[in-house]
Amino acid sequence: MVDDGKIAFRPAVELSYLSKEQQQALYDTMECEDCTPSLAQAIKMKGFSKDGKLTDEVILSIMQEEKPNQKEQFKMPKERISKYFAPGTPAQKIEDTIIKALELYRKRQRDREAER
Repeated sequence: MVDDGKIAFRPAVELSYLSKEQQQALYDTMECEDCTPSLAQAIKMKGFSKDGKLTDEVILSIMQEEKPNQKEQFKMPKERISKYFAPGTPAQKIEDTIIKALELYRKRQRDREAER
């Protein structure tokens, strides 16, 4: 699967420590769920295997976990907001400022609705 580009090398190394039966169960889960394990998931499965606790159910549970790179993201062209921030402002500071601005906006809307 590594040679075919279906699974990354580092997770494959961790998964190589699983028994043949566990690898087959993982493969079956990957087919059913249409997914591949991340490095963190592979390490977790290796740990469960080492402790003798890697069952089909555990494999499925691990594979169904949401991966950070699978969380829905919202993107906006930087040009649309650059006039509001000094050049070189870190992305996290921009994000925090936008969230605070939206919270303030929502609060003002609620206050206006309450006045009516």
